[in-house]
Amino acid sequence: MDKQTEIELQAAAFRRLQKHLMEDRTDVQNIDMMNLTGFCRNCLSRWYQEAANDKGIEMGKDEAREVFYGMTMDEWKANYQTDASPEKQAAFKVAFEENVTKKG
Repeated sequence: MDKQTEIELQAAAFRRLQKHLMEDRTDVQNIDMMNLTGFCRNCLSRWYQEAANDKGIEMGKDEAREVFYGMTMDEWKANYQTDASPEKQAAFKVAFEENVTKKG
């Protein structure tokens, strides 16, 4: 497989993951994703931001989230985010430390 085709397939897979998380499974909470998998929608938007920055494209966290979510973070929270239990919040602190803070 040539490199361009590989890139196009990877991009298509990313778009499908994004659609799945943003349209098909809005019921899945970011905190649950982070606690179970070590990443969430915010991580994906951060990785998008980092890729843009690596290409010399200035993009901040809020802008990247809006691109990935298709709405502002406030809109997402109002429409889909539920309150997390103290246990989930404690598990999130550990997951965030292990998967985000330590990895930069």
